[in-house]
Amino acid sequence: MTAIELRGVTKEFDEVTAVRDLDLTVEDGEVYGFLGPNGAGKSTTIDMLLDLVRPTAGTVRVLGAEVATDGVEIRRRTGVLPDGFSVYDRLSGRKHVEFAVESKDAADDPDALLDRVGLGDAADRAAGEYSKGMRQRLALAMALVGEPDLLILDEPSSGLDPAGAKEMREIVRAEAERGATVFFSSHILEQVDAVCDRVGILRDGELVAEDSVEGLREAVGGEETLEVAAAGADEDAVAAVRALPGVSGVSRDGDELVVNCASDAKTEVIAALEDAGVAVDDFHTREASLEDLFLAYTEGDAAGSAPDGTDSEPAELDPTADSESTADADSTADADSESTADADSTPDADSTPDDDSATEEVDR
Repeated sequence: MTAIELRGVTKEFDEVTAVRDLDLTVEDGEVYGFLGPNGAGKSTTIDMLLDLVRPTAGTVRVLGAEVATDGVEIRRRTGVLPDGFSVYDRLSGRKHVEFAVESKDAADDPDALLDRVGLGDAADRAAGEYSKGMRQRLALAMALVGEPDLLILDEPSSGLDPAGAKEMREIVRAEAERGATVFFSSHILEQVDAVCDRVGILRDGELVAEDSVEGLREAVGGEETLEVAAAGADEDAVAAVRALPGVSGVSRDGDELVVNCASDAKTEVIAALEDAGVAVDDFHTREASLEDLFLAYTEGDAAGSAPDGTDSEPAELDPTADSESTADADSTADADSESTADADSTPDADSTPDDDSATEEVDR
């Protein structure tokens, strides 16, 4: 079954087009990373998945049902961890989870969920005393209520220290192994690279690339960085390397040459240096990171086009990776917008001040 399907989706706010003609498919059981710079349309897309806003055009289907007509049932089967989660200051962490359990008519043990996310020792503390990282953990516990079929994580590692981020990834993998589908939006690219089967990159409301991370590397030319220990390389040797087919750039870093080149050009680089009389003491290669790929697709050239003309059709290869999870639509935002979202299971964002400014310390 297809877990998420958007076809021709456009969302306009007055004269601003936040999402433009978006086609997006996430398969059942997949962990899908949803990336894009600020203002790309990620949050608007998530809001449309949850029926918090309605598309101007196009159709949105989640878990095999139309969001516009089956929103209540979809939210019952969905867990959401929203960006900027708000709490009831005076209620304990346990009370928050109990509220989510009751609202979903689930049988989960609140203490077991709090233990799972690392809040067992803070279950009876007022949530208003929680750090931002602890609030993220609490939101995840609420999202996991009822073993949802779909988890939507919006910036799930925000406020977490490295240990907390690692625990988050482990929970995501465990939920994926259980069979949940995970839709994972984050600006922390290492998190996405570590857990996602496929990645979609949104720019200016349009999907400009979609593939496994390895597939995205191939789509931008399979370029690698070759770092060569060659202290004796003079300008003539550097010029010889720079002139090679497949080499896009050469720079110096101390006694090393840093060469950006196609994967199949590496041996020619070493040979050119040796032909120029340069002793190559050592070398190693580094593949393009997800951050490199993200910048390539979101910044592109001066005209803003994605690499290799991928604007017109996002590349798509077979998915290949790990898994991930998220938090509960019913357990988070109050939806008064153009939607039918059922927010009874969550602290109303309007009723609780956002204490993030007072709790910016990392997870503790």
